[in-house]
Amino acid sequence: MKQDQPRPTPRAGIMDIEAYVPGKSTAPAGVTKVYKLSSNENPLGPSPKAIEAAREVAAKLDVYPDGTARRLREAIAEVHGLNPANIICSNGSDEILGLLAQTYLAPGDEALFTEHAFMVYKIYIQAAGAKPVAVKETDERADVDAILAAVTPKTRIVFLANPNNPTGTYLPFSEVRRLHAALPKNVLLVLDAAYAEYVRRNDYEAGIELVGSSENVVMTRTFSKLGLGGARVGWMYGPAHIVNAINRIRGPFNVNATAIEAGIASIRDRAHIERSVTHNEKWLGWLSAELIGLGLRVTPSVGNFVLIHFPDDKKHSAAAADDYLSARGYILRRVTGYGFPNALRMSVGTEEANRGVIDALKTFLKS
Repeated sequence: MKQDQPRPTPRAGIMDIEAYVPGKSTAPAGVTKVYKLSSNENPLGPSPKAIEAAREVAAKLDVYPDGTARRLREAIAEVHGLNPANIICSNGSDEILGLLAQTYLAPGDEALFTEHAFMVYKIYIQAAGAKPVAVKETDERADVDAILAAVTPKTRIVFLANPNNPTGTYLPFSEVRRLHAALPKNVLLVLDAAYAEYVRRNDYEAGIELVGSSENVVMTRTFSKLGLGGARVGWMYGPAHIVNAINRIRGPFNVNATAIEAGIASIRDRAHIERSVTHNEKWLGWLSAELIGLGLRVTPSVGNFVLIHFPDDKKHSAAAADDYLSARGYILRRVTGYGFPNALRMSVGTEEANRGVIDALKTFLKS
């Protein structure tokens, strides 16, 4: 077909969006064993109970799932002490983030996020035809005063990843409350708490209490980081009027039958979650200490990953380290797109993977 012939064209702005690029999952040819440490997955895998629940669904894949995911919402509500009517389940928490942007943003509106925040915020804001506004962080952490200074009469949403990916830093809940108190009442505060289960800090709260007492706050969560990344299941807790609005545009049967049953089993398997969190707490501290001992800077993290900063010299840069580690089967995440051209993000892995990366880096940095 001739290129000058008429054809469908995307609406203005769509082709300006930079597509999201996930962490790589393969090693160079010839590498026999691969340790994928690029996507913050649970090194202990899914709950055995979730695996069994998913297997039981296999014989019923001809039947549509419950379009409201009622039993999954009830399981989430049971564990967290919530009203299931205020919960929406989704195809990963990413879907909810996109639905929020689609529902509350229009051309000419603005939405805020911090400069090193999850890249999908910008994508969804642009997809809604609104203007994305990146707010400077302080010491690789969200700055409440900077966020408030960026609010204008056009601001409609503030996306706050807490903890943040890829830095692993977080805001104490007193700061989250201060941010909310100063926002205009017509601005929606989205608390993305994807890594909440891993945080062990007395001054942290995922957002449940604030959502319950506010009309302009929602909290999003995911099952991905605790073992169900492949199932793609997330959820949102929010005021009834926001749940009502999102349900009007949410796709029918947006959570598949396997994800629903695996999610129910997973969230009720508190022993598996506790094992996962305990493993992470041990090895997050160990990795951070070992990396600092190698002379590398590590951004203090409360998630299930660490952000590793490399020397400025080309021989020992993040790119060189990535090539070196990949050739040995250790797959980390380049984070240039997040504003860190000389850093790698490493998921906390198994003991074998964690020790292997440290040993490999010791040799690399001596070369």
